[in-house]
Amino acid sequence: MSKIYFQGTFGAYSHLAALSIDPKTEILPCKTFDECFNKASEEPDSRIIIPESNRITGNIGIEYLIFKHRLNIYKEHFQKIEHNLLGQPGAKLKDIKEVYSHAQGLSQCSKFIKENNLAEHIRADTAGSAEMISKTKDVKQSAIASSLSAEIYGLEVIKKNIENETGNLTRFLVMGKNISQPEFKDKTYITSFLFKLKSKPAALYQALSGPSLNGVNLTKLQSYPVKNSFDSYFFLCDLDGHIEDPKVQKSLEELGLHCEDFHVLGVFEADKLRQKK
Repeated sequence: MSKIYFQGTFGAYSHLAALSIDPKTEILPCKTFDECFNKASEEPDSRIIIPESNRITGNIGIEYLIFKHRLNIYKEHFQKIEHNLLGQPGAKLKDIKEVYSHAQGLSQCSKFIKENNLAEHIRADTAGSAEMISKTKDVKQSAIASSLSAEIYGLEVIKKNIENETGNLTRFLVMGKNISQPEFKDKTYITSFLFKLKSKPAALYQALSGPSLNGVNLTKLQSYPVKNSFDSYFFLCDLDGHIEDPKVQKSLEELGLHCEDFHVLGVFEADKLRQKK
């Protein structure tokens, strides 16, 4: 049976995302993102599911690992994020004085936290916070986490959906060592790649003229500094289309002329949520 590794503790949103993608496979936690990427690099038949960006708070910060390991992207998955205030069984909102969660969880629920005058405590992840307070048995302590965390750690959902904004989504990437891409059919695809430009004036402008002139839409362009450098950058890029589409092929060929490093990370079907207008 293949495995899916995720960063965090059972009950994390990454765990929820893995269950959404393949509930029958073996789902295993890792302490860090580095460990996830190392597992996938060492075990070619395994996969990892990694949060890449959040609709509200932006990029998660895993770009350096994508650049380092260059794993293949098989799939993108948009996971709905519903934050809940978890506490001890029988606890009421008036009992709660402290709240524990990942920094992004706290940030995404800042209005609720301020309205209820709760003292914030940053922890490594949401589910780990739930596990921690389940052991302390302190009625004053709470955690911001998923409803799955409440089920796993025997906690009670004191208040549902406490996030600042509804419709919060996190984009996850399913990645692995083996290279695989879907057959080119009449579907909506994303081609993801990274590149490092040659050191010359207007290199980025010239490189991006390829997709522009061929009518190919870029949906993501993110820069990240090369290790130990602040004047050399690589770029992560997503574009609409399959790499076997002639327009996409021509765009990438023209872009590649201006690069000293170019690597296709994956071709995959666009998530259905991306296609909704």
